[in-house]
Amino acid sequence: MTARSEPSGTLRVAASLPIGLHLIAPALPAFRRLHPNVAIDLRLGDRMVDIIEEGIDIAVRIGDLADTRLLSRKLAPHRLGCYASPAYLAERGIPAHPDNLEEHDTVNLRYQSTGQAFRWPFRIGDHEIEILPDAGVIADASDAVLTVLATGGGIGIGTSFMAAPYVKRGELVAVLSAFAVERNNVTVLWPASRRANPAVRAFLTMLEGTVVKQMAVSMID
Repeated sequence: MTARSEPSGTLRVAASLPIGLHLIAPALPAFRRLHPNVAIDLRLGDRMVDIIEEGIDIAVRIGDLADTRLLSRKLAPHRLGCYASPAYLAERGIPAHPDNLEEHDTVNLRYQSTGQAFRWPFRIGDHEIEILPDAGVIADASDAVLTVLATGGGIGIGTSFMAAPYVKRGELVAVLSAFAVERNNVTVLWPASRRANPAVRAFLTMLEGTVVKQMAVSMID
């Protein structure tokens, strides 16, 4: 590799808070060891940034985002399902069907961007339904929801890649797994003008390697 093609400079990366905390941030030390001349400016939040106007090199989001000025690529699928702490389930029992959630304490997410509460999707047979639980706790950050769940607050819903560390530590267990849905809508976007940038190419390689592997591992029960 010539000096001209060696990744270097500052790479501005935007992501939603859950993706940034759980997928991108843990991968950055290894990326920097491999590419020490690349500095990472990581910008996290639920605000939908204008990638072109704000000079963002790469963005990673949940959702299908259309912009003809951008190139995009889907990352790995993830599972969206319910979790609760072992202590809560020992006290209150394990629901066998989404209908049983009415008998439980629930914790839900409110979108910062819209103020709307998250509707919980479930796969029932060959179709998908949505439930809006009467939650006793609502938080506007996914990590706050998981923290409440891990300390016995009830049953909540989250992505497999976010819940994986809690499950590994024994703080959360999956419930209603037979009704969980899979999504393939984690999308990486970058301006067409950056397609030849060595640092952008190197970061995309990292996302398609380390991050995709991490998402795949989180899908294993």
